[in-house]
This record gives sequence, structure tokens and C-alpha cells, in this order.
Amino acid sequence: MDLSILLSLFLLFSSLVGLGQEQHPWHQVSPGKDVPNTVTAVIEIPKGSRGKYEIDKASGMIKLDRVLHSSMVYPSNYGFIPQSYCGDKDPLDILVLCSVDLVPASLVDAKVIGVMSMTDSGDQDDKVIAVAKNDMAYNYINDISELPPHTMKEIVQFFLEYKNLEGKKVVINKISGRAIAQNVILESLELYKKEFANKNLNHGN
Repeated sequence: MDLSILLSLFLLFSSLVGLGQEQHPWHQVSPGKDVPNTVTAVIEIPKGSRGKYEIDKASGMIKLDRVLHSSMVYPSNYGFIPQSYCGDKDPLDILVLCSVDLVPASLVDAKVIGVMSMTDSGDQDDKVIAVAKNDMAYNYINDISELPPHTMKEIVQFFLEYKNLEGKKVVINKISGRAIAQNVILESLELYKKEFANKNLNHGN
């Protein structure tokens, strides 16, 4: 991560502390006004990173979970959809294709184009595929079928192999288009409401 990104993160978190804000990105950020066509994605990992960053559920900060055991890097920006929940007890994952590497902890309007259904170590682990709505290099794409074929090949190869050296198995079950992806998102938002309806979310879950 270059110095400009680190400086941006420092200024972001300094401003939040200075204003006394404690907004939790999972629980208190809106999933967007045009769900499920476009969602607000919270970025955890920039494209090209070997660092597996993820939200710390207690604090809402971005934490380094691990450095990937392989020499592979994330093929796209990666994060989650706020106020969503899945069977693996995490928010719904999303990959955001964009012509720039997005800063961790940033928000991006992401146009939903598809979903990759996976099983990770036996658990269902869907990945929504989206494009940055405000990036002219990608926002003309409306469905995963419109992506250059090699783009999805790179994404599939990454997720099939990135945990091999950890002794964990990932299976890609199916790649589906926009309509299926939108249903997956709506289901995850409903599951979130059922799971967290009666919980105090001021400091995470």
C-alpha cells in the first residue's frame, strides 16, 4: 500500500475520532437507495493486495486477518454489503470491478451484475460481482455475461487456489447473472433483519 493510501486512511479515521462518530460500517451504513440494482459496498481489500483485510466486528475498524499463504493477489477490489448476513455468519461479500484500486474502508456505489456461488471449507460463501457505478470504464456493463471472458477466469482461478497452501478447499458451484445476484442480496438483507432485529448494535455484534 503506497503512502498516499495510508495518509488517506489516517485522515479518514482522524476525522471520525475528532467528530466523535462511532458509525459501525456493517450495522449503521445503509446498503443503498437502489437495492438490489446498485448497492453500497464497504471496501476491505484493494485489488492487487496479498493482505486479507476484514472488518473487525467489535470495533468496525479494518483489521489484517492474515497475509495470503500463496503468492496470489486479489483480482479485484473486495468488501461487503452493509446490513447483510449470510450462513457463514458474515456479511455478504462483494467484488467490485473498477479501473482504480479502492482504498480500504471506503464506500463505493456498486452496480450488481452477477454472483459466484461458492463453498468454502464446507460453508456456503457467495460472492456478488459488481462494477463501480461511477467508473466509465466499467459502468456500461449490466450483466456478468458482458464481462471479457478472461476476467471471470482470473476471479475463478484465484478463489479456487488462494487457500491451497492453508489446506482448505474451495468449490465454485455456479456463476449466475444479475437476476440471481439480486435475489441473493435481498435474501441476505432479510436474514440480517431477522438475526439482528433485537440486538444492541452500537458496538458491533
